[in-house]
Parts: sequence; C-alpha cells; structure tokens
Amino acid sequence: MRNGEVSFWFADAGGVPAPRPALDGDRQVDVCIIGAGFTGLWTAYYLKAAEPGLSIAVVEKEFAGFGASGRNGGWCSGEFGWSRERYRDRPGVIAMEAQLRATVEEVIRVAEAEGIAADIRRTDLLTFACNPAQLSRLDASLAEARAWQVPTERFSRIGAEAARSRIRVAGAEGALVTHGVARVQPAKLVRGLAAAVERRGVAIHEQTAVTAIAPGVVTTDRGRITAGRIVIATEGFTPRLPGRRRDLLPLNSALVVTEPLPDALWEEIGWREHELLADNAHAYCYAQRTAGNRIAMGGRGVPYRFGSALDHRGETQAATIADLRRILRNMLPQTRGLRLDHAWCGVLGVPRDWCAAVSFDAQSGMGRAGGYVGLGVSTTNLAGRTLADLLLDRRTERTGLPWVDHDTRRWEPEPLRWLGVMGMYGLYRQADRQEARAGVTRTSRLAALADRLTGH
Repeated sequence: MRNGEVSFWFADAGGVPAPRPALDGDRQVDVCIIGAGFTGLWTAYYLKAAEPGLSIAVVEKEFAGFGASGRNGGWCSGEFGWSRERYRDRPGVIAMEAQLRATVEEVIRVAEAEGIAADIRRTDLLTFACNPAQLSRLDASLAEARAWQVPTERFSRIGAEAARSRIRVAGAEGALVTHGVARVQPAKLVRGLAAAVERRGVAIHEQTAVTAIAPGVVTTDRGRITAGRIVIATEGFTPRLPGRRRDLLPLNSALVVTEPLPDALWEEIGWREHELLADNAHAYCYAQRTAGNRIAMGGRGVPYRFGSALDHRGETQAATIADLRRILRNMLPQTRGLRLDHAWCGVLGVPRDWCAAVSFDAQSGMGRAGGYVGLGVSTTNLAGRTLADLLLDRRTERTGLPWVDHDTRRWEPEPLRWLGVMGMYGLYRQADRQEARAGVTRTSRLAALADRLTGH
C-alpha cells in the first residue's frame, strides 16, 4: 500500500506534477497571492475575470494543490458548518447559507466553461445515524436548519429501510439527505483551475518559500514581490508563515482508498448514485465512491501534531490507517476482503472560534481568507469571489456577509493547544462509545464537555 506521496488523487491524475518555475528575482505586480490552493486560485480567477488587465502573481512553496486542496475527501457540498450564532447576524447568516449552497453550481459552471475534467457528479449527501443518540442529533440539526430558514428542498429525513436501500450501511437507523451537492476529484479540479488562471495571464511561482510579509512587500527565498494588494491564502499551512504560528490550528485529517470494487460487490453495497457518505458520530467519518469505483474513506486519525507540526508529503501513521480500515469495515462489512491501495493525510485550518472568515484592509492592502474547518472545496469558491470584490472595492451581495472581517483571538501557546485538541477528540471517541451502548438515546455529556474544552 502506498502511504503519502501527497495523495491518491494526484496518483489518479497522473502523478505529482513537475513544478512550475520558481520566482526569478524581484518583480512588481498589482496583486500578490500567497498559496496556490483553491482559495488563492479562485481569488486570482475572479480578479482576472473582473479586470483582465491586473497583473497577479501567486507564490507557492510546493506546487499548486499540494495542501488540502489536493488531499481532501472530494465533497463539494455548499454546507454551512460553523456556529451561526457566533456571526451575530441572523439575516446575514441566512444570506451566507444561500450563497454557499449556490457555490456548488458555480464550481460546476466554471469547470465546464474551462474544460476541467474533474470527475464531477451531482448527487446527494447521506449522513447516517447508527444509534438512537445519533438519530436524535440528525433530527436536531434538521430542526435548526428549518429555524434558520434553510429551504425545505435542501434536506430530507429518511428512515432505516430507505437509508439502507441507497447504501447498505450496517446498523443504519436512518439518514439525513442533503440535496444539491457534488462529488469531485480534487486534484484534477485544482490542477485544472491552476491551468485556467495561467491562461488568463496569472503567474504561478512554485518552489518559492515566503520568508516575510509586510504591507506592499512579500519577501521570498527567490526574490521580493512588490504589490499594492496582498492575499494570504495558506489555510492549514498558515502556522509556517512568520509570526502566524497561532493564527490557525492545523487539524489533521487522513484518508484511505480501496482497490476498485467489482460490480458484484457494488450490487451488495448499493451506492448507485455515487452519494457522499458520512456518519453522525462525534469523531465522524466521510467517504465517496470515486469515478474509478473505489471507496475513499476519511477521518481524523491523530488529530493534531504538537507545535502545529505538519506531515511529510501526506504520510500518515499506521495506527490511523488501521483505524480507518476498522471504520470502513464496520460501516460496510461487505468490504472486509478488500485491499487498501493508498493512505494519506493533510491539514485543514481551524480558527480559535471555529468560524471561517474573509477580510481585506484597504489601508494596508492586506487580505486573507480561511478557517474552513473541512468545508473548503465549496467555501473557497465563495471566498475567492468575495476577496475579488473586496480587493476591487466593489460592494456586492457578498461583501456584506457576516464572515467578512469576522475576527477571533489566536490559539493558546503549547502545550495548551495540544492538550486541548487531543483532549477534545479523546472525549469525542469516548462519547461515541457510550452512545453505541444499548439503551442510550441521548447525546453523551462528554461531547458537550469536549466542545467547551476548545470552543468548538
């Protein structure tokens, strides 16, 4: 089994790409974007669409899509996954949710317009409940969505028999169906988007490490870029930037992918519509049926490395692989004889209040976006469009959304970060074990304690 090598998605897309040329000395541009993941590339794309004459440089330490953009679970869901109350703007949150839902079709529109073949398929998300406590949380989340005026056609709640008729998940007692989502192959999408912005004249400088950031100047190991507007789009890699170690916490997520399944096994499992799949545990898992008829299954594994340390090119721990293998076989016992072909991991950016944000300060010319907490495939698109509006000083329906200029405090220094995050996930796992016992119908109090521990 391959472990790391960035991700299965890159292997599936033809391998890790040859790097683009690094920055070659000093240069001056209108906009400098740090990070060639989805956030940075979408920002460049919409800036060029609005003002083709802008000169834009994207600097990237590795290669486009090296981070979470090329390693995620391939969910383009348009979900709102943060605390609605923390944004303190009910009408704004309702509008933001509508904008997020619309990102799914916007991503598909751009992919079609740019000829990006990213195995995109419109489908549903099925969140399964496998015990009464999980089922009660499904109903509570549906009630909350209704209270926040999410359209009734967005969700439907199905019982055990209907849920198992779609995917034969062991022990399923029901599921929440989220309509209007899409499955994607993320490495193909990010590589295609990088090529699209290059065709529009954006320069992508790979193998170029940023060593200092100040208003108007980005200093790298290959030269200096002078720019009136600078965007930081580094998500889980933000702690590597000078002076930003505690801005975002790099939360680990890992995945495994199986060998291709034969048709006879798919007949046993179902999954005919290539739905996105999740469970409703606290230490939850997520999965997709790939275009190549494999199962990609993800979860937290070891959630955090001390000191905001990062993985080496996606290599994950043996214990994490074993845990994901166990989760897959417990959910889908039909897969017990399957070989795992690839395992990998990556990091996602978590703000201290667990709420995504976009900002731009016109006086300093500094902008940023991030903190998607695992919902970046769709959210980055809205972030890119919003940043483009802000950088161009255009007031739109996006620039007034409550995540614009939303701020939060920094994470605590070590060892408090490590103790908090590891303690939180330890409590989540214990809560899941409690809820799996016969006769338990309510959410474990340990889960609420875990949330309070880190402000989740």
